[in-house]
This record gives sequence, structure tokens and C-alpha cells, in this order.
Amino acid sequence: MNLSKKALLGLLTACTLAMTAGLVNAADANVAAALAHADRPSADADADDRRKPTLVLAFAGLQTGMDVLELEAGGGYYTEILSRAVGRNGSVILQHAPGLMGFVGDGIDVRTANNRLANVTVSITNFDELDAADNSIDMVTWIQGPHELGFEPDGVSLGDATGAFSEIARVLKPGGLFLSSDHQAAAGTGLEAGGTAHRIQESWVTQMAEQAGLSVVASSDILKNPDDPLNNSVFAPSIRGNTSQFLTLYVK
Repeated sequence: MNLSKKALLGLLTACTLAMTAGLVNAADANVAAALAHADRPSADADADDRRKPTLVLAFAGLQTGMDVLELEAGGGYYTEILSRAVGRNGSVILQHAPGLMGFVGDGIDVRTANNRLANVTVSITNFDELDAADNSIDMVTWIQGPHELGFEPDGVSLGDATGAFSEIARVLKPGGLFLSSDHQAAAGTGLEAGGTAHRIQESWVTQMAEQAGLSVVASSDILKNPDDPLNNSVFAPSIRGNTSQFLTLYVK
């Protein structure tokens, strides 16, 4: 049977979606347990209504036992959830760029102190120098982060954009998933919006992902806010914490 490239991509997408749908129920139970864990910081729980982790990770198809690379983990809000959701047979690499460490204070140290998240490894690298072997990762997540490729705090690069997406593709297993979300930028803007408004267009991320060999599986509106004008800084008091964010899943 000879299939066109388009037909093959459609078949791959359908298979990936079916796999994701069949595994969401198991993932839901683990995410729910992670959210309710007695050791979870109360400040994390306060952000759940806004960040919607149950819906986000169900959309992603997170599974028990997965090896996850979490790009730009920040203070570890998602790290904690991912760690407990993938379980002891899974693992999480908490990645953060050295140029962004000043924005998290001692958050990473506190989050991982005394081996409290035993399956988490901390990796401080630029986005184009990921600390994982080829074809070793089941899922890469980059939540509220790709815009950083256009941001240079104090003139320090956080990594080359093309190199970063090449690295994501390199570390993913065949069939591995890349979950991306960020603050949506206004139409007509490019990477420069990441350094000014701390936003990026979904279409820019998709273009970079596809150039690296990844394909779109699905996108979701669960983090969208139609009242966001898209052209102001995400830190503007009028929109902070309520930006419109895209959520897209890709497959290698």
C-alpha cells in the first residue's frame, strides 16, 4: 500500500490521538493524586484554577512511567505534579536556563531539597544544550516558555532558537511528544515579542517545531482568554495572570 506524505501524517496523528485518549484515564488518577498530595505547597494549589494542570496534562496524554524533560521549570510548580504523576518508574529532568536563575531565587533548591522528589534531576543549561541522550525522552514540556528564545536578560543569550528546537527533536524518542504553551502574541509579531512583551505567536512555535521534524497532533483553547488584547506585556497589571495562552501538542 502506497500512502502519500499527507496520508501518512494523518495516520500517525490519528494513532497518536488514539494512544493519548486510551491512556488519559490512568494519567488523570495520578495527576489528581499529585494535586492532593499532603506535601504539596499550598501556594501551588492556589494557582490550580488559573493554570488548569489536570486539563493540560490530560490533553498532553501524560502517562505513568514516562521520562519527561521539563523545559524552563522555574520554581517547580509543574515539576512537583509531573514527578508524582509519572511515579517511581518514571523520571523528570527539571531544566532551567542559567540566565533565568535570578528569577527563581532559591525555588528550585527548596523544591528538590532532601530528595523530596526522588525521581527529579536538576539540569541548568541553555535551551540549545539539553542534558539528555538522543531518543531518550517520552515527553518534553515547555510551558509559558518558548518566548524566552527572544529574551536576553542583561544581554545574556538563553540559546539559539533553531538549536533549541533541534535539541527537543534530538532527545525525544520516535513517537515522543512535545507539549508547548505560551502567552499568545499579536498577529504580525515575531521572536522579538519574546524580549519585549514576553509573548510569542503559536504559529512561530509550530514553524520551528516542524522545521525540526515534529508534527502537530492537536491544539487546545483551554488556556485562551478572548479579552486579552495580545499586544501588552504579560506583566501589565491589567492582564497579569490572565493572558491568553495557546496549548499545542507535537509528535516526533
